[in-house]
Amino acid sequence: MFFDRPDSGEVSILVHLIIDSESEREDPAEFEELAISAGAQPVDFITGSRKTPSPNLFIGSGKLEEIQAAVLAHKAGLVLFNHTLSPSQERNLEVELKCRVLDRTGLILDIFAQRARSHEGKLQVELAQLQHLSTRLKRGWTHLDRQKGGIGMRGAGEKQLELDQRMIGQRIKAINKGLEKVRGQRDQGRRSRRRSEVATISLVGYTNAGKSSLFNQMTHADAYAADQLFATLDSTLRRITLKNYGAVIIADTVGFISHLPHQLVEAFRATLEETVQADLLIHVVDAANEFHPDHIFEVDKVLAEIGAKSVPQLLVFNKIDLLPGVEPHIQRNEKGKTIKVWVSAKTGAGMDLLQGAMSELLAGNMAVETLRVSPSQTKLRSQLYDRGFIEEEHIDEEGFYELRVKLPRTDLDRILKQNGTEVIRHTIAVQEQTNLAVEIKAPIA
Repeated sequence: MFFDRPDSGEVSILVHLIIDSESEREDPAEFEELAISAGAQPVDFITGSRKTPSPNLFIGSGKLEEIQAAVLAHKAGLVLFNHTLSPSQERNLEVELKCRVLDRTGLILDIFAQRARSHEGKLQVELAQLQHLSTRLKRGWTHLDRQKGGIGMRGAGEKQLELDQRMIGQRIKAINKGLEKVRGQRDQGRRSRRRSEVATISLVGYTNAGKSSLFNQMTHADAYAADQLFATLDSTLRRITLKNYGAVIIADTVGFISHLPHQLVEAFRATLEETVQADLLIHVVDAANEFHPDHIFEVDKVLAEIGAKSVPQLLVFNKIDLLPGVEPHIQRNEKGKTIKVWVSAKTGAGMDLLQGAMSELLAGNMAVETLRVSPSQTKLRSQLYDRGFIEEEHIDEEGFYELRVKLPRTDLDRILKQNGTEVIRHTIAVQEQTNLAVEIKAPIA
């Protein structure tokens, strides 16, 4: 019942007020984009200002008359508010305007309902919608009598309301049970990746920042990508190999938005745990959007809310193809650590810089060494090639492979540890720096 959509858009009136008492205000341009993404056909955009919202209608009597006139003039069937309305305010406005009224939270929930494709995604959206609907049930039964005392005086309205509340409560329990199963499956997958020492990189960012386009560029996948808000709801995982690091899992996740409804954060917690458990966050930013500093702030706020603030983060400024004179480049802090990469997911410019930055941040302390490997150790040589560790190779007079490698120090230590006393070390100079030459006689497990 939550996923049937009309074939054509709905004629809508948009309402955006500047409330003096609100410290954080919504973006009217983003609101219009949200409405269009939901399939609405905006025909009028009514703006105004108030010191504080009206408790009954949110708006004043003068603004109410203006909206009523717009609804009649355009024969609109829907009025969208760029604000959070209480259930009573929604009901009162619908009585006065004689059409459907939806607030910002309801609008975002509606978009999520349209975008969800997987079973998990639909469950999460339905859970959020039911939690939102449970506070608005009374609206559907105001035309029926309330219960009263005495024989023959018991109305149907309150009984039906109680039945609906019970049914919704049962459905919420069933959905939560299903999502717990999904969460268990995700945990099992993460444990398996940890055992195989495969790192996870999670793409996060404001909606429509280009996460899915970047994901497709890095993984050569065909995840759905479009120039619209919330094009991606279902988390997608792909395995790739980073040069000088090895295999990693890339996760494309749902986009964030200012004042993301709390119901959605809770409902998508199973999906967002991919972000919390990641080894590195790629925070994708639309560099061409003038409000991108605000978007970065909003994403960081949601990351803090879900407990992912402490995960290492790399800012990736995307869409530089829309910025004249900006070339792909890397920015480092005073300690030389990479903190920003400027790329274009559309053209592929800067992707080599991004992959190098990801390898650098995941590896931490990189080692540039020379390994002297026995001809019998073809398995080790193959593993090093598969993980992109080998930069140079030649064979000495005795037939041993001399491999100049760049790899994480932890991987080098693991190789040495696995070979125990059969590992012979001696130091040689390669390209004006001290490197480690290792002759490996025992096989690598």
